Amino acid sequence: MNPYNFPSHLHNPRITPIALAALLALLPACSRTGIISSSDATRAQTPSGMALIPAGSFTMGSDASYALPNEKPAHSVTLDAFYIDTHDVTNADFAKFVAATHYVTVAERPVDWEEVKKQVPPGTPKPPPEVLQPGSLVFVATRGPVDLRDASAWWQWVNGADWRHPEGPGSNIEGRENHPVVQVAWEDANAYAKWAGKRLPTEAEWEYAARGGLVRARYPWGDEFQPGGKFMANTWTGDFPYRNDADDGFAGTAPVGSFPPNGYGLYDMAGNVWNWCSDVYHSDTFAARAGNPALSHNPRGPALSDPEAPMDNDPSPPTVPGAERRVIKGGSYLCSPPSSESYRPSARRGSPPDTATTDMGLRCAKDAE
Repeated sequence: MNPYNFPSHLHNPRITPIALAALLALLPACSRTGIISSSDATRAQTPSGMALIPAGSFTMGSDASYALPNEKPAHSVTLDAFYIDTHDVTNADFAKFVAATHYVTVAERPVDWEEVKKQVPPGTPKPPPEVLQPGSLVFVATRGPVDLRDASAWWQWVNGADWRHPEGPGSNIEGRENHPVVQVAWEDANAYAKWAGKRLPTEAEWEYAARGGLVRARYPWGDEFQPGGKFMANTWTGDFPYRNDADDGFAGTAPVGSFPPNGYGLYDMAGNVWNWCSDVYHSDTFAARAGNPALSHNPRGPALSDPEAPMDNDPSPPTVPGAERRVIKGGSYLCSPPSSESYRPSARRGSPPDTATTDMGLRCAKDAE
């Protein structure tokens, strides 16, 4: 876990010194026009807890006025059929994995300063010993309005924060067994998926599934955020980051399945917690792929060795040039307009693979025979 890596969840980035024990922060910000025809593939062999997503083509990304530069241009992508979990991996699910394998998550391990030095600007001072102890990033509401470009105002490094203690040593997951597991880094998510006989979804698979068969819709359920005044996702309601009115019923994570599913029967494809994807994140992925049919069938994202063309207003820039980020999708309970609308299917962020937070989880995918 890198205590210098703040999550790429909300808002546009700004490099700022942070008040946490010599930490240096860089944090990126957190119309039903048609239905895609379904496949005739049998659903009888669909694994328990998963949904079969039919093969097909869809428009990935968005050219809408509300889309950010890294979501553009919209382009056609074709996918083979696949399975995806109907809901996020829960605390109960993850506990079974840990009990069976004795796996230790990234947040539960001491910080490797030699590894961290590769990911921060040269000359960055070594943090004090207590900062290098096991821990993770925890959201802490501010006392009032703050500069939304400076995410260090609401993210704090907390020793002892991990999946069993999401908000720190004084917290636990009792009574939250059916909530999505959080404080899992990309490495942890990948390890869980392999244990479960699955894998992490690609970014293209995730977005295709999130759209639920709708074409170019703004949200997984359509173009209106609250159709008929009904909340469709667990997001921030109120003034971020200091007042959450919990108008949608939840101030933090919600039990999986608390809101209506999309057209493919998938829950929480918007809000609640971010989902890790398998893809390496580059801001210019869509620009590089558009117009190149060879890159548009079952795309897997760029290779780690591929160069990235810097993009102005990238919501998830690297801490240092070439630093690895992995795609996260779906937004979380911390997202709300006008500060962030990251729960749109086309919205995309990149986060360092060793970063875990109180609003980052996962769901798994699997190839369809």
